[in-house]
Amino acid sequence: MRILVSFISILLSLQFLSAKTAIDVIPCPASVVASEGKLSVAGARCKVDSKFGKAAVAAVKDFEENLFRASTVKKGESGVVVFFEMASEMSDEEYSISVSEKAAVVKASSLKGVLYAMETMKQMLPVAIYTGAPAPDAEWTLPCVEIKDNPRFAYRGLLLDVSRHFFDVEQVKRYIDLMVIHKLNTFHWHLTDDQGWRIEIKRYPELTQIGAVRKETIIGRWADKKGFDGIPYGEGMWYTQDQIKEVVEYAASKGVEVIPEIDLPGHMLAALATFPELGCTGGPYEVCRWWGVSKDVLCVGKESTFMFLENVLSEICELFPSKYIHIGGDECPKVRWQNCHHCQAKIRELGYRDDINHSAEHYLQSYVTKRIEDFLATKGKKIVGWDEILEGEIAPDATVMSWRGTKGGIAAARLGHDVIMAPNTYCYFNYYQAKDQSTEPLARGGFTPVSKVYSYEPLSDEMTDEEKSHILGVQACMWSEYITDWKGLEYMLLPRLSALSEVQWCKPENKDYESFLKRMIHMAEIYKALGCDYANHIFN
Repeated sequence: MRILVSFISILLSLQFLSAKTAIDVIPCPASVVASEGKLSVAGARCKVDSKFGKAAVAAVKDFEENLFRASTVKKGESGVVVFFEMASEMSDEEYSISVSEKAAVVKASSLKGVLYAMETMKQMLPVAIYTGAPAPDAEWTLPCVEIKDNPRFAYRGLLLDVSRHFFDVEQVKRYIDLMVIHKLNTFHWHLTDDQGWRIEIKRYPELTQIGAVRKETIIGRWADKKGFDGIPYGEGMWYTQDQIKEVVEYAASKGVEVIPEIDLPGHMLAALATFPELGCTGGPYEVCRWWGVSKDVLCVGKESTFMFLENVLSEICELFPSKYIHIGGDECPKVRWQNCHHCQAKIRELGYRDDINHSAEHYLQSYVTKRIEDFLATKGKKIVGWDEILEGEIAPDATVMSWRGTKGGIAAARLGHDVIMAPNTYCYFNYYQAKDQSTEPLARGGFTPVSKVYSYEPLSDEMTDEEKSHILGVQACMWSEYITDWKGLEYMLLPRLSALSEVQWCKPENKDYESFLKRMIHMAEIYKALGCDYANHIFN
């Protein structure tokens, strides 16, 4: 009996080992069983079930064309076929790949499954498959293998802040492309903040005429006292509604949902500079020239403020088909409300008082959150907010994004709320990647190397199974205070995005950092083929 148990353990260990060493794929698939042999796919034809829809058919055809161009073998010449078959019994993001010496068969139930299967196959092929650049001397084969794969978390997100520094439509699309390579499915677009309003609102064209432009930008950090650069920033740096639709449609074709963020009631200086009457003091205000938190926030004692917010959010809802709208809720100082007769009148009207846990002004912010939640519900939307929305009384159906560590997320889950984990300690990619900061681009601070990102476990042992079920997934955040251009963005993103993808996709038993580092050698070749700048600390 002991011999049998030992034999089974060895078999299981070998299968587990094969999942980590048979193929250089990131994120590591859930199950990989390799066998002898390989399949030459140079010039292979692809047949896809039309039931998958136009986007999937188009994606497969692009894959086929790149395979033809890169291998330089005439399409169909080899007689090999890669089949993409509908398997309706599979879950939305599940897929399987079966490769024999005669053919390859992909099974999935949706566009996402097809895209993820193709991404896995592309990573098993020479890197020229990503560009279609001719590489006739490369080995255009797939190993004989059985892959079954499905993500651990349904929400796998990445934020891009375009308020502090702007990234144009083509750069945003490239950002989404990098997400797709790593099988992420949610793009969190931080569109407004104190330092710039970046989205056209047709009812309020002044928001981009005035609110998009700051007269200058701080040099370095506030504490460094290096002054300002004297250069206006933001003229024309905003997205038209047509451009927003273009990005949303592009993302959808890649299996990515776009969640917009309109941060409120704090982080609203760009709006206050445009419409001073929305503030408690009446201004004057200016689009913020420095980084940090402003004491000036929306005056929520005035009905006109809510009229403004509802008008803005109505247009946002029309532009974004996403289930969620992110309303921020973070870093909202209460000092202006404490001295505002409008806000104090609203507090008295609502009967709020200080207690041992929170001030009356905290409960006033809870009122704002609940009121916006109710409004967005009429549009068929749900709200997401940063973990500060837990202070006071959390809105009944709110989803919490936990950024100040993990405590907020755990607390929200215990209250029965859905949670997205985005702890700054593991998931803020605007932090340094090396201990020696003198050799690195200027960053927010902190130290978050690839190994730390990879080590993150979103489900705490102190949580019950019921509480764990409320953790929808994990998100990393790219705040752009110190990221001024695309190359700098890529450098801060890569290769940490690869580490994040395994946190989001893989079950703990399928994660292995040493295996990850070995697989990263191939991923780095993909980065190079795509012309990406990336941090190379883990390769030294």
